Amino acid sequence: MKFIETILKRPSMIIVLFAILFIGGLASYTQLSYVLLPEFSVPTITITTLYPGAAPTEVEAEVSKKIEDAVSGLDNIEDVTSKSMESASLVIVQFKAGTDIDKALEDAQRDVNNMLSDLPDDAETPSLSKISPSDQPIMQLLATSSLPNEVFYQQVEDKYLPMLQQIEGVAEITMTGGDQREIRINVNNDKLRFYGLSLLQVTQAVNQANLDFPTGKVKNTSENMTLRLAGKFASLDDIRNLVITSPVNGSPIRVGDVAEITDGLTDAESISRYNGVNGIGLFIKKQSDANAVEISKSVQEKLASIEKANAKDKVRFAIAYDSSIFTLESVEAVTHDLVIAVILVAVVMLLFLHSFRNAFIVMVSVPASLIAAFLFMYVMGYSLNLMTLLALSLVIGILVDDSIVILENIQRHLEMGKDRWRATIDGVTEIGFAAVAITLVIVVVFVPITMVNSVIADLLRQFSLTVAFATMVSLLVSFTLTPWMTSKMAKVERLNPKNPAQAFLIWFEKGLTALTKWYHGSLEWVLGHKLAFSGILVAIVAMTGWVMSLGIIGSEFVAEGDQGKFLLTMKLDKSASLQQNNLTARNIEDYLRKKPEVKTIFANVGGASTGLNSSGRGETNRTELTVELVPVEERRNAQPTEDYMLAVRKELEQKFAGVEFNSAAIGMVNSGTAPIEVFLSGDDLDKILAAANDLANRLRKTPGANDVNVSVEAGNPEVRVDIDREKMAKLGLDIQTVGATMQNAFAGNDDSKFREGGEDYDIRIMLDAFDRKNPEDVKAITFYSPVAKQSVQLAQFADVTLSTGPSIVERKNRRSSVTVTANTLGIGSGTLVSNIQAGLKENPLPDDIILTWGGDAKNQSEGFGSLGLAMLAGLMLVYFIMVLLYDSFVYPFVVLFSIPVAVIGALLALALSSSNIGIFAMLGMLMLIGLVVKNAILIVDFANQQKALGVPFRKAILIAGEERLRPILMTTIAMVIGMVPIATATGAGAEWKNSLAWVLIGGLTSSMLLTIYLVPMVYYLVDRLGEKWKGWRVRPERVQESVVAEEI
Repeated sequence: MKFIETILKRPSMIIVLFAILFIGGLASYTQLSYVLLPEFSVPTITITTLYPGAAPTEVEAEVSKKIEDAVSGLDNIEDVTSKSMESASLVIVQFKAGTDIDKALEDAQRDVNNMLSDLPDDAETPSLSKISPSDQPIMQLLATSSLPNEVFYQQVEDKYLPMLQQIEGVAEITMTGGDQREIRINVNNDKLRFYGLSLLQVTQAVNQANLDFPTGKVKNTSENMTLRLAGKFASLDDIRNLVITSPVNGSPIRVGDVAEITDGLTDAESISRYNGVNGIGLFIKKQSDANAVEISKSVQEKLASIEKANAKDKVRFAIAYDSSIFTLESVEAVTHDLVIAVILVAVVMLLFLHSFRNAFIVMVSVPASLIAAFLFMYVMGYSLNLMTLLALSLVIGILVDDSIVILENIQRHLEMGKDRWRATIDGVTEIGFAAVAITLVIVVVFVPITMVNSVIADLLRQFSLTVAFATMVSLLVSFTLTPWMTSKMAKVERLNPKNPAQAFLIWFEKGLTALTKWYHGSLEWVLGHKLAFSGILVAIVAMTGWVMSLGIIGSEFVAEGDQGKFLLTMKLDKSASLQQNNLTARNIEDYLRKKPEVKTIFANVGGASTGLNSSGRGETNRTELTVELVPVEERRNAQPTEDYMLAVRKELEQKFAGVEFNSAAIGMVNSGTAPIEVFLSGDDLDKILAAANDLANRLRKTPGANDVNVSVEAGNPEVRVDIDREKMAKLGLDIQTVGATMQNAFAGNDDSKFREGGEDYDIRIMLDAFDRKNPEDVKAITFYSPVAKQSVQLAQFADVTLSTGPSIVERKNRRSSVTVTANTLGIGSGTLVSNIQAGLKENPLPDDIILTWGGDAKNQSEGFGSLGLAMLAGLMLVYFIMVLLYDSFVYPFVVLFSIPVAVIGALLALALSSSNIGIFAMLGMLMLIGLVVKNAILIVDFANQQKALGVPFRKAILIAGEERLRPILMTTIAMVIGMVPIATATGAGAEWKNSLAWVLIGGLTSSMLLTIYLVPMVYYLVDRLGEKWKGWRVRPERVQESVVAEEI
């Protein structure tokens, strides 16, 4: 090989090349940021519109439908879903995979802007945003102080919040809880009737009087002065003394005559609490391209400076949740696995190669490839995340693969008595063809993944390309550094039996020699008893099928991951007030805090949900408790988070009757939806709701289904007002006047502001609490009739009745819809979906109900489908590569027989480890295609060489099996041992990597044990058939070595 001779004669260029890669890699490593997962985008946008005071059905008709119509013409739309709630509309537009979401967002914004005039005047401007995992808060804080609540709230909002928002990478900070100052004008309805006034007249008088007007300039020859009308209220007495109207025959009627004016607090909409202490909650979100670890560090530094500067006021910020902690723990766990893998692989090398010298030569490929990979990651814009570090951990055994094959063959030539130079050249020349083939087939299986369109395509892409690049560098090392170092350092080791360590190596070598001889004999038996061996294989396949039929192996999209936290959602009756909710929540918190396993509790009482699909509106009867547990080893019986969560929930359901509890463990990727999501659509909402309740009841009886919910619930109490338009018109009133008056009465009007000390505070005008307690108060609302010239009540021209209505109205693809959701319990989401589908097949829903799947079922279907195609494409690429290398269509087919036996081991490993088949297990199956054909290539390539020398094909395959057994054992055991730390890991993020590693361990092991028999047997049969039928015969001679040498 001229290339190898050039390397040996002029090593300086290789030294310079790897020096550049080494220095560039180390420099790149310092620039790589730590994140939990690569940034990946879901092709979905949300359109949120607030419509204060509107009922769900009104929101649907006036807002949601109009927005749906506006955006339904966008390109590449897959689904349009809307949720209409009280005072809010949420439209979710999902696009097909691969859509440019930024362009889609611009197009949607344009279409929404064009229809703004169609929305009600009281509706706020729609807000559009992309859905991304980065939209979830990366930190939750609770701010407390000794200052009065309203003063501290203003200080946080005006002073501390802007300081935190200025931190690079912070996108948004949401405040919850706290008390905000407000000037209240509580109007007495009886006094309005007494004076013949309406609430609207009071509101108009206040809003029109509280104004400053720049009215021009006063000019003369010597001065130029601005003229300003100062009409703003300077005190509460200014409001009290404001004249509403002046009767002709009476005294002026002032605001103070019909209302009580107080300097108080807003009605609380939410309450935030951390470990029993009330305060102001702060939810920090990051920009999509920002680094959560760096933001967390900057935020903590800023909080420390704020606390120090305001120590006299006892300002404190408690960090209830910090995503960077789990990120760093996950990265450290994978790094630990990587280091352990390197050590274990080094030990394997020492056992097989008998010397530290040879083990060192092989292990040089590990740091050389890993450090070069850092340079690749930097150039590609990757980060140090769970996927890229997992790739580097899993690739440890692969990196030494080529060097093992090269060095082992060089060592064999040394034992023939050749000098280092000749042994190196001959050894590399003899095995170089197989080494190139081994590496190429490993790399090409990852090529199809770069074209996969799936929710987590970006995750798989970073993993795959990192593995592929590191493997290619290891091939370069094996053809450059390894031969050069071998030519300088390699020698035949003479072990001293008196040295304990070397005596062990002698014993190991004797055992390996005995194993080789036994294998030679067993291979002869297999070649002579092909039917018997085939029967053994059939029995193994049947056993694997039987294990699969037991249902031990479930399926899922991705493992959730255990962060040691769970979300406990509690709901009271729909009519419950915030105060009732808060009291119940505090009792539940007190109960949980007594448990030794509970570390912290963050309560969000009445506040908006933190999920991705949240409308930003809270519910007074709903509370979210984020519960953090102590480390798993400190819990009783080392109970996993999900098990503990369910046990606690059962206790709470027994102790707090009447409270509805839902719970979900907080995983690494929270999609904002339940894993089981079923959409039922149709034309008749009542039929859809009946079908949804029927399906929900079935789910509750299905093992593994937990927290089954129906999105649309009837029974939401409402007071319905039906206007008699004819009577209303006779009184000189109109719908706008009536609606505005009712809204002011019960929601309040805060258009006017009260300025003091440079701050603006809301002036809220509404009926006093006594006049808005029950439906009779609605009937008594007072209006001024310009026709009757006196006040009239709502009851005179409207019917006020108690009724119930849905709390939410849904539509999917412009049809009425209801969503049934469920969490999983002790079962894979894919397995549960299969069970549900089997039940629906036996007992289907009505024909006019359209059922579509969302959640994990949809993602799993798309992800598995994409990976299935990638596996098929990878298999074809592997075959084509080998056809080109062997110049034969038959022998590559022989090599592919190593793949089915790998699947057997992979499935058995999943069963033994109680793992599910998910995206990462499927990724492991894809990797196996490239990894397991290695053993077959070594055998087939050596057998072809022997036949080219004139050795009969039966003897050639026996020699090939015996000679290649050692490198097969070395490379396979190295890869398996290198993956053991990952398969058995229990740290942060372990759930994602465990199944991938078990698939590889099982597949490599079974392939090693069966391929060394199956491939020789198939090879033997092919050659026998070739001799019998000459037409089948494909030229076994490999490409002339001189040609290959020139190419390499």
